[in-house]
Amino acid sequence: MFHDLTIREVRQETPDAVSITFDMPTDGFDWRPGQYLTLRADVDGADVRRSYSIASLPGEPLTVGVKRVEDGVFSTFCQALKPGDRVRVMPPEGRFVTRGEDDLVLIAAGSGITPMVSIAGEALARGARVTLIYGNRAYDTIMFRAALEALKDRYVDQFTVVHILSREPQDVDLLNGRITGDKVAALGRAGAVDLAGAEGIYLCGPGDMIDDVRRTLDGMDIAPDRIHFERFTQDGEAPRAPKSAAAEAVAETGATVEVILDGTRRQFILGAQDDNVVDAAARAGLELPYSCKGGMCCTCRCKVADGSAEMAVNYSLEPWEIEAGFTLACQTRPTSDKLVLDFDAA
Repeated sequence: MFHDLTIREVRQETPDAVSITFDMPTDGFDWRPGQYLTLRADVDGADVRRSYSIASLPGEPLTVGVKRVEDGVFSTFCQALKPGDRVRVMPPEGRFVTRGEDDLVLIAAGSGITPMVSIAGEALARGARVTLIYGNRAYDTIMFRAALEALKDRYVDQFTVVHILSREPQDVDLLNGRITGDKVAALGRAGAVDLAGAEGIYLCGPGDMIDDVRRTLDGMDIAPDRIHFERFTQDGEAPRAPKSAAAEAVAETGATVEVILDGTRRQFILGAQDDNVVDAAARAGLELPYSCKGGMCCTCRCKVADGSAEMAVNYSLEPWEIEAGFTLACQTRPTSDKLVLDFDAA
């Protein structure tokens, strides 16, 4: 599942963010723009893993962007990495990828730019038009600024970049402050971005920004299937649905959970001390695939093959996937005495 990759380069992108480039492995790491890598390391005796989006342009080696988070264990660890160090990395995953659209609008804030660099580079190279609305505190906090400027110079007639700064005044008042739904709509009215004509609108950044912009786009009658988003972190504690009476009762007596992973079946018991299937499996010595453990990355996606379950939160499964019986193991609580989860289901 995880591979040891050697770091080729560490570049200081901003005072609190670095890009990390890996030597390319020989196989197993094919990727699409918008996907992410899960990095894993032992930090102060704890097994820690985090997901970081790929920021590579077409034909370039794998690069991820890491912004330091206050009190962030893994992001602080990454700041100290250097060329030659080896890091355990899971092959690329994620579904925040384009559908071959010819006219894209990308809306990002802070480190949410990371997948957008890759998405923009690929789309521009195949002839698409791309408009990027990018929010930061100030000019010196713009991640991948050199890469964005290089794309703008190369694709002058295809690529439009609109910088929104919250702590560094700009001459145009509309470009000051934070990205909000109202501001995006105002940029549309001003002709800076064509929201109605965009075939795909992609959002990545803080959850409150994504939710606010989505509500505005919904109010503009933009079709939901044209709006795509990705988030890896939550602002504060994500709201979790309380355990149902059925889940509480099953946990008290202990639910038998069987997982199908890589063609092998394993069983363990989920009890009252376990918050979810991933935690119960770890207590039994079984490692299930996961990354964020926040219901956002979809690494732990699996299908309920038998029994029933509920999720505490879900930020990544589409409605059709839930209807088809898929769940997120890191958020799953059994509501039946026996639960069978198939991680091999497509």
